[in-house]
Amino acid sequence: MRYWTVEEARAYLPRVRELVETVRSSAAAAQRVRGNGRRPHVEGDPGAALAELSAGDIVLRELATGLVDFHAVGDDGVVYLLCWRLGEQDLEWWHLPEEGFAGRKRLPRQSP
Repeated sequence: MRYWTVEEARAYLPRVRELVETVRSSAAAAQRVRGNGRRPHVEGDPGAALAELSAGDIVLRELATGLVDFHAVGDDGVVYLLCWRLGEQDLEWWHLPEEGFAGRKRLPRQSP
């Protein structure tokens, strides 16, 4: 499992945006042509985009909003998730794995 620092995840956000947009575009195109038997043209390879996210241990939680989580570990050894979604300009949120999106808190994470 890869653990991202806040700085690493922020630096990688432009690429994450591209990857998530590729997957979303492919899904949207597939919806539009469902049933007509023609393969939609999509910029980029959605399979490769998903593979790159997976290789970085970046979890695409929700395709509709582009919600992704990066695994992180605090100085105190607590594993948590850096949380970002399309439309957000920067990585500003985190939550514990059991809390999910509803438990998001603003960065920086303070150790107890």
